[in-house]
Amino acid sequence: MRNSLGALIVAIIVVVVVVTQTLFIVDQRQNAIVFRLGEVVRIIKQPGLYVKIPLIENVRYFDTRIRTIEPSEAERYLTSEKKNLLVDFYVKWRVSDVRQYYVSVGGDATRAATRLLQTINSSLRDEFGNRKVSEVVSGQRDKVMAATLLNAAVDAKKIGVQVVDVRLRRVDLPQQVSDSVYRRMEAERKTIANQLRAEGTAEAERIKADADRQHEVIIAEAYAKAQKIKGEGDAKAAAIYAQAYEQNPEFYAFYRSLEAYRGSLANKGNVLVLKPDSDFFKYFRAPGKPSAR
Repeated sequence: MRNSLGALIVAIIVVVVVVTQTLFIVDQRQNAIVFRLGEVVRIIKQPGLYVKIPLIENVRYFDTRIRTIEPSEAERYLTSEKKNLLVDFYVKWRVSDVRQYYVSVGGDATRAATRLLQTINSSLRDEFGNRKVSEVVSGQRDKVMAATLLNAAVDAKKIGVQVVDVRLRRVDLPQQVSDSVYRRMEAERKTIANQLRAEGTAEAERIKADADRQHEVIIAEAYAKAQKIKGEGDAKAAAIYAQAYEQNPEFYAFYRSLEAYRGSLANKGNVLVLKPDSDFFKYFRAPGKPSAR
């Protein structure tokens, strides 16, 4: 009985060992290479449960997720003006061909990352070397990243990896250079500001002088027009007076005297100092009969 139980346990252990040595699982985040006596016989890219020959075949797994390369320090690059730039960037990459990846770098992620960094550094050095500081800082980052990604993709394919993205996070001048550039930019901006102020002052004076001239012209024209209208009115009034005088001189004289009375005695506080026999009161003395001249 005991012998039978021991044999059963041994059989179970043997079965478990055989199963574990025969079956293997490939995760959805992995690719696998099956080796037979050190030679590649299969590439497995789909996740699932697979079988291998125990003791003869072995499996090696490769992570196919996207990884990131981030240099610990900003790299220095020279522009076409021979000025240093501090560039901070990162690279996204993944394994795309596990066979080539294994053959080229032995499946070592560190070796692959080192190779990619060398390629990207070389490409960035060329791209920055063909551009000025103002071009890189202001508006050509996208072009630099696109060209670097294209160049890196060609070399990455040779080692079985894919460069997903290259991004420039920061492009700065070294501190000592930044200070001098800032001072120069500040001086240039002050010069431009002073020039604009001078131009603005000159333009303001010109506008003010033009406004003053127009003001004087308008006043002169208005005065001339007023005088012309007044002269025409006086002429018409004189013509009307003359016509009225010709029709009835006595009534005309009487009417003008009434207007003089109304104008002189309109306010109660008006005081006139005249002789009683003055011509001013001739119509008060004998209305309708003026005194003889």
